[in-house]
Amino acid sequence: MNKTLTKRQYLILGSLLFGLFFGAGNLIFPIHLGQLSAGNWGPATIGFLLTAILLPLLSILAISLTRSNSAYDLALPAGKKFALFFLILIHLTLGILVASPRTATTTFAIGIQPFLPKQFDQIGLLIFSALFFGIAYLLSFNQSKITDYVGKLLNPILLALLAFIFFMAFIIKGDLRHINILPTGTGANANLINGFLQGYNTMDALAGLGFGVTIIAALKLFGLTSAKDRSKAVAKVGAISMGLESLIYIFLIALGASSLKYLKLTPEGGSAFTQIMTHYTGLAGTAILGAVTFLACITSCIGMMAALSQDWGNRFPRLGYHFFLTISCLGAFIIANFGLTQIILYSTPLLSFIYPFAMALIFLGMLHPFIGKNPLIYKATIALTTIPAILDGIHTLPPFFANMSFFSSINTWAGHTVPLFNVGLDFFPFMLVGLLGSWIIAKLMNLTPAPTLGSEKNKI
Repeated sequence: MNKTLTKRQYLILGSLLFGLFFGAGNLIFPIHLGQLSAGNWGPATIGFLLTAILLPLLSILAISLTRSNSAYDLALPAGKKFALFFLILIHLTLGILVASPRTATTTFAIGIQPFLPKQFDQIGLLIFSALFFGIAYLLSFNQSKITDYVGKLLNPILLALLAFIFFMAFIIKGDLRHINILPTGTGANANLINGFLQGYNTMDALAGLGFGVTIIAALKLFGLTSAKDRSKAVAKVGAISMGLESLIYIFLIALGASSLKYLKLTPEGGSAFTQIMTHYTGLAGTAILGAVTFLACITSCIGMMAALSQDWGNRFPRLGYHFFLTISCLGAFIIANFGLTQIILYSTPLLSFIYPFAMALIFLGMLHPFIGKNPLIYKATIALTTIPAILDGIHTLPPFFANMSFFSSINTWAGHTVPLFNVGLDFFPFMLVGLLGSWIIAKLMNLTPAPTLGSEKNKI
């Protein structure tokens, strides 16, 4: 028999999803945004929440509304080949090439590197990343225990440490009283846009599609056998997780804004957070920050590698979960040792390419009650979205490639021709034209939505 979840189980799953989402970037981006926005931190916060909270929540709701088990099911109406391509690309980006390696390098840069002599940076990163991914591998090995490790153990410790930081800043020191709640000066609109773009760059909308399979697996372990009930539960779990994350974002941005009382503007959020912690707790602050960063990064790493292994294991059952878990750990370990700077430099084009597809699928999923899983609408929307995806990838190429005349001329042409290209939102008009145009054609041709994916096999 099917069962319903208790409030405690919803809280555990909400904690699990929060832990999967909340990595080091989610700590650093809001701090830096608070410093940049200063007295206009309120509008900046609104912009940040629109993309760092609303978009990931929409990605979770898209999985829920379409009753999908993973990103593959969500993309399937656009064709099996595209669905497999998108599944491989999204997890390759999150679990091996970009996000997972970045969790190790960021933790090392904040918690370990400051204490090492310069000449030991490379060997230090090698040893630390081996230990980091070894721990992540062990905690991810048993799928049924991931909820316990992340949702019941690691994430509650992370939340307790964050609560301590906020208590010191806003209750003991009272620094919140020294910043303006309402916008000041003429920079409110600019900070709203800056906050919007900063939240857009967290990659959480992308991660929401990847983590769907992990939450679905956890719900099945909790006894939810009905796809309809699981879809409702996914929406509730997403709301709990994103609600908690939004509160923490607000406090972190306020923390960054209030730090200008005793700090100068820093070039990035990591060094700012280090100085903030030293201000409040002295030398102990470095240890607390290291623990917070490690917990935020290890839970995200576990989530990304588990999601990759679950999704790819379902697609290729002869290889299975543990094979792909091993591959993802080894791959992320190798990439991590190229260093944070190189990871960011060469990952940006890949992220810029895949993000328009993710945004298109999220919006198509949200429109499921109106368009169903109509192949014409999905294929047309994805086809047109391919254009800005390619242009955005070219726009963010590393200098060696960007300076080539072929890519440089395309980039210059797009900058003068394509709407919203220069702010990274050029996917929107292409997506809109594809969506509305195909919907009108489908109506004129009296095409009915495709059936649900209940009969689709989970394996290929």
